[in-house]
Amino acid sequence: MDLKRYITDVPDFPKAGIVFKDITPLMGDAAAFRETIRALAEPWKGKGIHLLVAAEARGFIFGGALATELGAGLVPVRKAGKLPRKTVSAKYALEYGTDELHMHEDAIAAGSKVLVVDDVLATGGTAKAIGDLVRSRGGNLAGYAFVIELAFLDGRAKLAPSIIESLVTYS
Repeated sequence: MDLKRYITDVPDFPKAGIVFKDITPLMGDAAAFRETIRALAEPWKGKGIHLLVAAEARGFIFGGALATELGAGLVPVRKAGKLPRKTVSAKYALEYGTDELHMHEDAIAAGSKVLVVDDVLATGGTAKAIGDLVRSRGGNLAGYAFVIELAFLDGRAKLAPSIIESLVTYS
């Protein structure tokens, strides 16, 4: 199935000069969404993944379905102040400034094999911060899974030498 058919370009969103890749048509089509989850899971089946760590907010959509497909648990990573118990955090760079992600401090048992999942790999800042959180808690980072990779932003370089799987690449 050609998943690109279900991804819509939205020019000048969220600001002028950006071409946003809208995945809501992909999520809204049952067959396309099912194929996305199947294809995301394929490289990781039989790899002993214990946990998926998913980024707020679209990462949750794919993370929950993918965790079910792989028979793994799901750990949410959120912005500051959104999780109810004690958290650990990692800061990452944005185009203008920094941001911070939080995860419950007890979410990952030492030695757990962990897959990070998100909708888009762009500059790699968010994914790297999540990988850093996983490692800081003693997790064994198996790799990263993305629906879309914006290769022209070279986020892959920030995540090297980790295994990175993406379904749709824009060069």
